[in-house]
Amino acid sequence: MEKIIQQGAEAKIILDKDKIIKKRIKKSYRLPELDEKIRKLRTRGEAKLLKKASDLIPIPSGIKENEKTKQIEMEFINGNKLSESLDEFPLDKQKQFLQEIGKSVAKLHDSDIIHGDLTTSNMILKNGEIFFIDFGLGFHSPKLEDKAVDIHVLKQALEAKHFTHWKELFKAFEKSYNKKDVLERLKAVEKRGRYKH
Repeated sequence: MEKIIQQGAEAKIILDKDKIIKKRIKKSYRLPELDEKIRKLRTRGEAKLLKKASDLIPIPSGIKENEKTKQIEMEFINGNKLSESLDEFPLDKQKQFLQEIGKSVAKLHDSDIIHGDLTTSNMILKNGEIFFIDFGLGFHSPKLEDKAVDIHVLKQALEAKHFTHWKELFKAFEKSYNKKDVLERLKAVEKRGRYKH
């Protein structure tokens, strides 16, 4: 039986037995032909990104896209969102998880994959392994700036959601991510952010 487990502005996430179906929603404010084209391209782009990422890091397997229905099908990872379970672990274990995340993000960035929404809500913990989900805002880019912004999003998510130890957790991430040029650019991104307010 199908069950909607998440409804966002862009897509519906449907659970069907052991599968997840991500269905892109029609936008009535767009011209129908344009809407059709945008949803088709985004479905194709995300599926391509997922397939490339699946060779690098743990993500849901069995990715199939259907451009007619604008949906992507993949395995359902039956675990817990890291955002909800990270704080339950001792600090050492939390740091280990962030080191794992650092290694995974480094692999994505080495292949010029930008996740676009790196938060602990888009990571599933199952049997001690961290799976990355929701590449809906993802894209390809070799730019340091895009990689730095990707990490900035994660840093903000840690600060907001896991504020007790966020500094130690981010240090653990940086240690294993270990891309000095991107981390340098991150400082520039953050400086700019401060002056915006």
